[in-house]
Amino acid sequence: MFDLVIVHSEDPDTEGAIEELLEVAREQLGDAEVKGGVVFAGIDHDHEQLLGSLCDAFPGIALIGCSTDGEVSSEVGFAEDSIVLLLFVGDSISVGVGLGREVSKDVAAAAKVAVEQAREGLDGPPRLCLTTPEALTCDVAALVRSLRGLLGEELPVIGGTAGDQWRFKRVLQFCGREVVSDAVPVLLIAGDLLVSHGVASGWTLIGKPGVATVHGNVLTRVGDMTAIEFYQHYLGPDVFPTGEYPLAVLVGDGDGDEFYLRAPQGYDLESGSVIYAGTIPQGASVQLTTGTRDAIIEATKSSVDRAIKGYPGSSPKGALVFSCAARKQLLGTRTPEEYTLLKGSQIGDLPFCGFYAYGEVSPVRAGEAPHFHNETFITLLLGTE
Repeated sequence: MFDLVIVHSEDPDTEGAIEELLEVAREQLGDAEVKGGVVFAGIDHDHEQLLGSLCDAFPGIALIGCSTDGEVSSEVGFAEDSIVLLLFVGDSISVGVGLGREVSKDVAAAAKVAVEQAREGLDGPPRLCLTTPEALTCDVAALVRSLRGLLGEELPVIGGTAGDQWRFKRVLQFCGREVVSDAVPVLLIAGDLLVSHGVASGWTLIGKPGVATVHGNVLTRVGDMTAIEFYQHYLGPDVFPTGEYPLAVLVGDGDGDEFYLRAPQGYDLESGSVIYAGTIPQGASVQLTTGTRDAIIEATKSSVDRAIKGYPGSSPKGALVFSCAARKQLLGTRTPEEYTLLKGSQIGDLPFCGFYAYGEVSPVRAGEAPHFHNETFITLLLGTE
């Protein structure tokens, strides 16, 4: 047996929220055995009290999570400063968690420790990897590459990076009872589990691709043009790089619609370079994108549709969703429309939850290597044989 239990409290008082979460969770659980969980919480809660209470209530739970830029669930809808708890239950799965520390010093070493610890809790080969890592102190793209090197390209690696409500000061990661920063939590699930995912952003490619010259997350040139000249060549002389025009990094054969996005964070007029919220591979094929707020919101449904199309079973048990804090900033008061589309989609009757992240993690398509995304919506479906 495998199932999901999702509970969500909007109580701004951590102690009150814990009481509500545990009361509702116990009502839904009955005699079901809790194997693991994921918790998403607003940055201003007492996270040590939260994790301690959850671990006391569910002894042996394999638990990870992070602070967020907003939360969403089928129980409450879109919220901020709230707490969402997802519990994995049943005797047909095993769950293991691990924590890699000081990712800013050695990404590969931190990823290796996290994966090795998580594997110790499994009874068989993993079917899914969930992660909620640091975003402010490290190269998340390199971290994702390390995870896929350790786990293999065919294992889905899905997640979102921790947030702090657009303060960009200190984000938090959770593993068991621990509240840390500069870390990578990993949760692995083995056993009777079916998964699929869908990725969509709402942005469409414009212009022609070019070859990127980069230094980490700084794009200096595209082909023979500076990065700013590349933007203005296709968008006009008065347009400068902003989150409304993310850069697409093409993957696959480079001539289709497979790409992941990089959100501009700043630029230098003197050098013509652009700074992004994530590194870009040297020599990558890149292309500009454009989109409307209607298209960005509609991407929520596209993400669900792709996950449903790829689901290998008859009916999933529930879903996890990851949206981007940059999408939330661009959408403003229209942000709740993402939840409205979720409720009206093919997963509208299923339990689901998720959060707004500083970046998203997933393969572009099933069976491919995972990537670090910006400004993207990801749907992960979970079910059983």
